[in-house]
Amino acid sequence: MTNRLAGKRILITGAAQGIGLAIAKACASEGASLFLIDMDGVRLAEEAKKLKADGVSLGFATADITDVAAIESVVSQASVEIGALNALINNAGINVFAEPLALSDAEWQRCFDVNLKGAWNCCKAVLPGIIEQGGGAILNIASTHAFTIIPHTFPYPLAKHALLGMTKSLGIEYAGKGVRVNALAPGYVATQKSIDYWNSFADPEAAEAATMKLHPGGRIASSEEIALAAVFMISDECPFMNATCLTIDGGLSVLHHP
Repeated sequence: MTNRLAGKRILITGAAQGIGLAIAKACASEGASLFLIDMDGVRLAEEAKKLKADGVSLGFATADITDVAAIESVVSQASVEIGALNALINNAGINVFAEPLALSDAEWQRCFDVNLKGAWNCCKAVLPGIIEQGGGAILNIASTHAFTIIPHTFPYPLAKHALLGMTKSLGIEYAGKGVRVNALAPGYVATQKSIDYWNSFADPEAAEAATMKLHPGGRIASSEEIALAAVFMISDECPFMNATCLTIDGGLSVLHHP
């Protein structure tokens, strides 16, 4: 264990699996204290137990980021268990993909409730404490959908575009209070969401191979590679990075034609 994140007390959402869990492990390895939340309480408890066994300073709770009262309660609980939060990583999110005219109102609402309003609920809950302490950092896990469009993925890109806008707005609004707000935009990542996406096709193996061929390097990212970037952005190693977005997609969004 090194100490790049010593003194950081970080709330991480969607931390029971995938990118969120990888970020939690990476932050723990750098000396951070963590408070983890996820809707999958069973899996979260299992992973938290493993981290605690490794000596990580950690608290956790089952919580839905769309529930304002629950998130306020989580922040209070975290303050008791690991100390006042001075960092937030908004990782929780859901895929809602559709052809626009086939989208139901309920799907539209669910997409924005989780991917945008949920992230704002967490920001709103932690910001007063961060400001009171003289500053801190917020990292929103966005997506390359925040600036590129894949047909039939509506309205997910809209929510991620808006999340990037919120990142910039909050970063500017509270820069004078010592708060940095940034975003991280992964492309395709080897998580269960990617597997579920490939399995939605008649030939999952062909779909996976097609995804790989899109990338200049012929592969997609691991969760751990995204986590390494998250550690950097939440650390004090980039003190003048604010209101911006770091893209990690192996060059996919730069490539004009695959």
